[in-house]
Amino acid sequence: MSEKDIGWMQRALQLADRAQQNNEVPIGALLVVDDELISEAHNSPIAMNDPTAHAEILALRKGGEKLGNYRLLNATLYVTLEPCLMCAGAMVHSRIKRLVFGAADLKAGGVISQANVLDLPFLNHRVTYEGGVLAESCAHQLIQFFKNKRQMKEEKYK
Repeated sequence: MSEKDIGWMQRALQLADRAQQNNEVPIGALLVVDDELISEAHNSPIAMNDPTAHAEILALRKGGEKLGNYRLLNATLYVTLEPCLMCAGAMVHSRIKRLVFGAADLKAGGVISQANVLDLPFLNHRVTYEGGVLAESCAHQLIQFFKNKRQMKEEKYK
């Protein structure tokens, strides 16, 4: 884990805060090429009425628009939570070079926890990955979000 990775993950955590402020699951993602920020996004499926509006997908879309190419060669995607199956597949198709994520998603993670999409032998592109960067901070943010949601729900029915 490099200092650069930690710095970018801190920025991704700030994006996750924005998602939480919008009552979205707090996940942030950003795309970096040659130490330059290309795009950033946070979860927005509720606000956008779009089940595919995960932070990763939105960052990849914006990155493709900015670079004028669907192939995001030499890009690193930073995300606060281990990507799901859909997002992992999008990373392969976008040809990013590297994924760095914070907390593992033990319930639905598509990289190491429940599936190993990026390691499937039949895929024509390999994405290297590293998990656990600021994992405790990333996990804490998600745990607190869902804890608050449960408390609000319990108070509603009292």
